[in-house]
Amino acid sequence: MSKTATRTATRTRETSETRVTAEVDIDGRGNAAVNTGNQFLNHIIESFSKHSLLDVTVDAVSKDGIAHHLAEDIAITLGETVSEALAERNAIRRFGTKTAPMDESLAEATLDLIKRQYCSASLGIRGDVVEGVPREDLEHFVESLLKSMSCCAHITVTRGTNDHHRLEAAIKALALAFREAAEPDPRRTGPPSSKGTM
Repeated sequence: MSKTATRTATRTRETSETRVTAEVDIDGRGNAAVNTGNQFLNHIIESFSKHSLLDVTVDAVSKDGIAHHLAEDIAITLGETVSEALAERNAIRRFGTKTAPMDESLAEATLDLIKRQYCSASLGIRGDVVEGVPREDLEHFVESLLKSMSCCAHITVTRGTNDHHRLEAAIKALALAFREAAEPDPRRTGPPSSKGTM
């Protein structure tokens, strides 16, 4: 990776259901400007930005008023934007594994930034709704984000009694793992893969 290369991208996804614009800078400082129309989704994305050190801007509008469509399209757009900003993924560490606590909750995330989609997310959310957002929408948000990033990810929340804390621990662990995996590796000059491509 060239030291002068910028890892930034902007994408807009517009359907009959939503309009979402996302902008990211992989080598940012964790600054976030997020407007999804849902405070808890804002909080989740802001937390990911803060702990991964990605600069993230998200602006989302629901056209049909269906929360599931909005959460899904935000995740897809943000994930695809991150993937585009990573470009060919040359000269990065590729793998990241981190554990993060959130009060009584604990989560582990392992990430491989290979361009293959796989997501195993055991969030362990027990209630039907977390901060006004249906559990299935939050689970789908995490899965859609990771698949749209074109990576292999495993997230497990190993303990916790508060659903908000469980999800936030998972997002923080994911953010830290992403930061590690996306970090430039000064000893590499090409793709970190025996295939010669990511």
